[in-house]
Amino acid sequence: MARFAFCVLALLLAGCATDPPQVLTPQYRPKAFVGPIVASAEVWPKSDWWNVFDSTELSGLVTEAQANNLDLAAAASRVLAADAQVTIERSALFPQVTGGAQAERSAGPVVVTSGSGNNRTTTATGNDFGLGFGATYQLDFWGLARDNLRSANEALKSARFAQEVVALTMTSSVADQYMNVLALRQRIAIANENIAAINAILDVIKLKVSAGASSDLDLAQEEAQVESVEAQLPSLEEQEVEARYALALLLGRPPEQFDVKARNLDALAAPAVAPGLPSALLLRRPDVAEAEANLAAAHANVDAARAAYFPQIGLSANGGYASAAVSTLLHGSSFGWDIGANLLQTVFDGGKLSGQEDLAKANETVLVADYRQAVLSAYSDVETALQQVANNTRARDHLVREIAAAQQAFDIAKLQYEHGTTDLLTVLQAQQTLFSAEDQLAQVTQARLEASVHLYEALGGGWSEDPNDRTQLF
Repeated sequence: MARFAFCVLALLLAGCATDPPQVLTPQYRPKAFVGPIVASAEVWPKSDWWNVFDSTELSGLVTEAQANNLDLAAAASRVLAADAQVTIERSALFPQVTGGAQAERSAGPVVVTSGSGNNRTTTATGNDFGLGFGATYQLDFWGLARDNLRSANEALKSARFAQEVVALTMTSSVADQYMNVLALRQRIAIANENIAAINAILDVIKLKVSAGASSDLDLAQEEAQVESVEAQLPSLEEQEVEARYALALLLGRPPEQFDVKARNLDALAAPAVAPGLPSALLLRRPDVAEAEANLAAAHANVDAARAAYFPQIGLSANGGYASAAVSTLLHGSSFGWDIGANLLQTVFDGGKLSGQEDLAKANETVLVADYRQAVLSAYSDVETALQQVANNTRARDHLVREIAAAQQAFDIAKLQYEHGTTDLLTVLQAQQTLFSAEDQLAQVTQARLEASVHLYEALGGGWSEDPNDRTQLF
């Protein structure tokens, strides 16, 4: 009796859903971020974080991308597909009812016996009408259907979170490409200003050469300097075109005739934002939530694989009417029915069920590692972005001071050369220093703004996981 009770208990427990494994040990949970944080910065970004760059044009581009981006449209369709799969799996919890009707007219040979004992064969024509229904119901005694439904629900959550990941990545990409276009335009403008400055010096050299005050060497050196800067323009212009085309694709537009109004980065503000506790980050990253849902779905598949070992119990019922005439089809004497039950237990399958369970467990192990990797990547993304913001801010401050000094040096060198108190090489070196610093400042300004974008992205872009969707505790 005790053995029988133990077996019954084991069978009942097999039908119970188990909780996903809790995989975040303390080694995966730092107590605080160590990256440089501005004390007065806002904690966590808002869901419309792109507005803090104070660009009406950028905000409009983001809004357009949210409506027309094709990757986002595909992600939304994947959510619909996952929702349809939930409906399919839920249907296993309900009876399947079918109905049908038939009408037949047939002719065939009939033997007729006369009173004299003589038999003859004739052809008879008859009608056959039927109306029937049937119902089957698979008892989910061991929880197999519920486990499959739970897996589908977690897959639906994963698809929703993946859609949020695509939306966040798309928005960040729009901001990055917009800033890239403006930075390249600014660098092109700097190159053109440098060419104009060189040409102004070239005019002075030509006058000095014609007056015999300078040699043709100075003229050749300055002409070479013009050509060197001119040679950089085609590459910058090509990069600007490619950046505009990439931005157009993010908006779901054909690249032809697409343009943006802004010409440089000067109008963009550089916002400050700071993260809260690392544990809170895991509730704000849709990619972490996606990995969490994938793990929960895999665990439900393990439960389903375990439940598949046990007998499947089904109920069935059929009923209907049959008659040779429509007028008598629904009479009580024309009704017939049957009910039944069946039990199906796999006796030998060559290891199929065992293999399915091993596969489900292996997939779960993979997704445990994927979830932990997503968590560590989330922390790393924030720390990296914090360092980028701080270091690019410092570099930009140094470059601003360098440009001020380089501009003064270039003005002095140019004036001295015009008065013959210094040589052309000094002018060329001062000019090159100024041009390089201005070009580098444009690139560092772009990097500083993009670092803010990456920090917003690393912090989840204002998204937050619904507590009801959580399966991991931290």
